[in-house]
Amino acid sequence: MEARTTEDGEQLYVARDEAERGSKGPFFVVYADPDRENRWGYFCSNCESFDNAMDAMGRIQCNVCSNIRKADEWDAAHE
Repeated sequence: MEARTTEDGEQLYVARDEAERGSKGPFFVVYADPDRENRWGYFCSNCESFDNAMDAMGRIQCNVCSNIRKADEWDAAHE
């Protein structure tokens, strides 16, 4: 587990062994504590940013470099 600090000074923990495939690089699961009890979000490995969002379909998009993880299940009506 890799400890990282956000721009706001918050200490977060990147689980490099828990990844979701992205178009430009993996998104790693981030926890608020080293014991992995409080999941915080995702870390974009392409630009090393915590600034990303997930929608209701499960897509993750980095707001910095546009790295994207497609939804697990989708149909063309949602595009």
